[in-house]
Formats: sequence, C-alpha cells, structure tokens
Amino acid sequence: MIKTASTARYEPRPVNDPVIQLAGLELRRIAMTLKSPFETSFGLTTERRILIIKAIDRTDVSGYGECTAMETPLFNHESVDTAWVVISRYLASMLSTGTRIRADEIGKLLSPIRGNRMAIAAVETAVWDLEARMLGLPLWQHLGGRRTEIDCGVSIGLQVTPEALIEKVAAEVAAGYQRIKLKIKPGKDIEYVEAVRKEFPNIRLSVDANSAYELDRDLNIFKTLDEFGLLMIEQPLAAGDLIDHSKLQKRLKTPICLDESITSLRDARQALEIDACRIINIKLGRVGGHSEARAIQELALSHNVPVWCGGMLESGIGRAHNIAMSTLEGFTLPGDVSASERYWDEDIIEPAVVVSPAGTIATPNSPGIGFRVREDLIRKLTVRSELIRLN
Repeated sequence: MIKTASTARYEPRPVNDPVIQLAGLELRRIAMTLKSPFETSFGLTTERRILIIKAIDRTDVSGYGECTAMETPLFNHESVDTAWVVISRYLASMLSTGTRIRADEIGKLLSPIRGNRMAIAAVETAVWDLEARMLGLPLWQHLGGRRTEIDCGVSIGLQVTPEALIEKVAAEVAAGYQRIKLKIKPGKDIEYVEAVRKEFPNIRLSVDANSAYELDRDLNIFKTLDEFGLLMIEQPLAAGDLIDHSKLQKRLKTPICLDESITSLRDARQALEIDACRIINIKLGRVGGHSEARAIQELALSHNVPVWCGGMLESGIGRAHNIAMSTLEGFTLPGDVSASERYWDEDIIEPAVVVSPAGTIATPNSPGIGFRVREDLIRKLTVRSELIRLN
C-alpha cells in the first residue's frame, strides 16, 4: 500500500516567522509573444495571455504568482479567463477575512473550491513569495530545497518534418540541455523519434503525447516506441484514465510518466498504488501550488519514484517558482525549466533565467523568488487589470 506523505523532512519555521495579513490582490493579464510558435497535440501557441497575481501584505510587502492556465480550456478545463473569474469573485473573498495566515495554510483555506487548481496555485504561490520576502529568505530555502543548482531539460514542439526536428534537437544538445523531450501525436511519432534516436543514439530522450492516444487503437505504436531506449513516455492516454495507464505500463519496459492525470496528492497516491506510472511530472499550477507539489514529491521520494518539474510556457515569474520547487529533494530528473531566451525576446524578470553550458540553472540568493520583477514592463504588456482590496 502507498503511504501518505508527511512534511517532517522540512525544517521548522524560525521563531520570528512573520504572519501575513493580506491587504489586496492585484490581477494583471499580460500578452507576450513567443519567439517561435510551439505546437503540441492539442494546438499551436504563438502568443501567451498570462495572468500575474500580486499579493500585497498590510506592511506593503508584495509577492508574485503566475497562473499557468492556457488561453483556451484544451490542456485542462481551465483558461486564463476562467481563472480570472474564480480568483476575483471567489478566492479573494475567501481571503478577505482579516485573519492572519501563513503560506502553507492557503491551500487548506481555499480547499472548498472544487478543481480550478491553476487559479488556486496563482494565489498560493504569490503568498509563498510574499512570505519568503518577509523572512528575507530565498523561496527555495523557505520551501526546504536542498540544491544550489538544478538540472535542465528542454521540450521541443511538433515539427513539420523529421529533418526539421533533428535540427532543433541538435541546437538544444549543443546548448547543453541534459534531457530532450519531443512532443508527439498520431502521425508524428515513430518516424520522428526513430530519426532523432538514430542521429543522437546516446542522449537522454523522452516523448510527450499530451493524452493524444488510445490504448486499444495505438498499442503497437507504444510497443515500437518502447524499443528506442526512452527515458519515459509522458501522458500517452486520457488524463483521467489511470486504469488504462496501468494496463499499458505492464506491457512496456519504458516508464510511463503522468502529467495531466496528477492534480493532487490523492491522484499521485492512487497512480502509484496501481502502477499507472513510474515517473511523475509535477506542475505547480496543475496541482494547486507549492504545498501540494511538496507533498507529492515527498510521497514519490518515499517510494523511490522520480519526479521532475514540467513547464507551461511560463513567463519569468512562473519560471522562478519552478526553479524554487525543483530544488526539493525528490526532483531527481531534469525538468522543463529552460532559459528565458528560448521563449521571450524580453522577460518580465531580471536577470533573465540563464542555463549554463553544463545544462544547469543556479538558484538565486535574493529573498523570495530571487529575481527582480519588472513592474514597468508588466504595466506595458497589460491588457487587463484589477485591484481587489481585502478587509
């Protein structure tokens, strides 16, 4: 049986740990154009509409979070517009009590809201940043992180031809990334993966289907992919289908990694209990924030199951939170936390996130997320804003 995770591994709070009393939430939706289009099995993205949350304490200290919901409800049921409604109409009022709170209490406080994990995470991560700033600690240390640098992988979207894909992979390998992930879908899978593996026989290679396949229809595809020495096959089947993932895992030697299927600690426990996966991708937004992410990695660590940090085409604020989360002990595989310049001509934090030639990112030492948030650029990119004052 799978045991419930505990947080005993993490250091106790300092005696002078501040307690937060929120004065307001500022919501800003910004528009950022990707340097190049990014295609997955559920669509093509050229521009990101990103919801930035600023949590303001009564002492005027602020923290920042990012909602990772997409423009349309294709990755999951949320979108940037639904998240705005949930935060402004419901989450804000639940925080508007005048009560003193701690960051690790936010998830429980907002738990009456069903689903809407990305909306909750946007607020929860902002409060974690706020609390770390009040403590004068880097967020990664406040979370209980262990690493002073993290290993980085990269995700490559669907390409027109195998030759174009090989060219993209070559550039990322030359940049030092420690793991290459290829997006796949029916019709753009075996031929593409085979071409990359032939050209790069020794790289750490994985594929990500974003739920594009069906067990009975596509079993032969998975059996062929199983022969390419892949690190993992990520989310091959429908998000809610743990049973079929378990059936598939029993027929493969390649580990299945679950992404969309894992929205909570409960999902992770059930997936591990029935052997539906042997690796877990943790995305802050998808699981509802740092507290739940920390619990999931603790559970996985206790069962020697690797976890890693997935990406959602975040701006620098979301990327900084991903860096902090990736320093936790259970994150033993390179994540999708790559350099700012891969996606943006200009990021909303400085310095921009940089990946070393060895494929690593150094953890920042400044309080909170560790990067300066460029509020001037955020205002310039803003297409909608709202300031919600809390009692």
